[in-house]
Amino acid sequence: NVVLGAALRSGATVVLSDRFDVADALRSVRRHGVTTLVGPPAMWAALAEAPAEFDADALATVRLALAGAAPLDPGIARRIEQRYGVSVRQGYGLTEMSPVVSLASPSCPVSSVGTPLPGVEIRLVDEDAADVLVDDVGEVWVRGPNLFSGYLGDDAATAEVLTADGWLRTGDLGVVDRGGRLTIVGRLKDLIVVSGFNVYPAEVEEALVTHQGVVSAAVVGEPDPRTGERVVAHVVTAPGAGVTDDDLRDHVAARLAGYKVPAQFIRVGDLPVGVAGKLRRRELRGQSNVEEGR
Repeated sequence: NVVLGAALRSGATVVLSDRFDVADALRSVRRHGVTTLVGPPAMWAALAEAPAEFDADALATVRLALAGAAPLDPGIARRIEQRYGVSVRQGYGLTEMSPVVSLASPSCPVSSVGTPLPGVEIRLVDEDAADVLVDDVGEVWVRGPNLFSGYLGDDAATAEVLTADGWLRTGDLGVVDRGGRLTIVGRLKDLIVVSGFNVYPAEVEEALVTHQGVVSAAVVGEPDPRTGERVVAHVVTAPGAGVTDDDLRDHVAARLAGYKVPAQFIRVGDLPVGVAGKLRRRELRGQSNVEEGR
């Protein structure tokens, strides 16, 4: 609805396809002279790894590139810029906010989803609903004139997410810097607690994809009798990369605290995503036990 709404307002043409194929998409961009390209992280990852036949001019007509639906790995954004000369900006929104909350400007850090739209407010709160300090992680609460009134016929579900003073509890975890710019670091339900320390999957995934042999990664928490939970990384590596678990472990350890380093790496051909390109993280949980049992 973001794309269609913007197109209707501006009188733009929308190029639709039945399914995403990286080669077809790049040919369509060139054929139709597409100026705005919007998609989830999975699309941008595929474009970053497009066949060599597509050169730097493949996205020459694109003036605005946006990522949404899930956080975009900064490593993928950098690869897109290096290959095509296009800077991908991130936005943040929810259906309940009709749907946009914030949008990054060109000056924002690559990991940021930017500042709120006019009239939209953002709070970051702790488990006691108290505001957190600048640069501290908290649950993202939002409100504004675009906030929905509730879930049709489900007052209980509405009461779970809407506060009495009109804030929407998003379930997302984020950080706001001194410039008021929001960065999403994960979902509250995806938080991993290792020996009492919080581990946010997004920061581990970001560290992993900076390795030149890693195409994409997804991190989940699995039960551990000693530490409560352990960090497990599902990793897609580049063909012929020859990356070992020790290589990945050392790479992450050089960038993050020891308790954030994955205890286990599981190699996969691809990561499960839904029709909107969002990672289906729940489908990865429990696989570490299967791998250990083989």
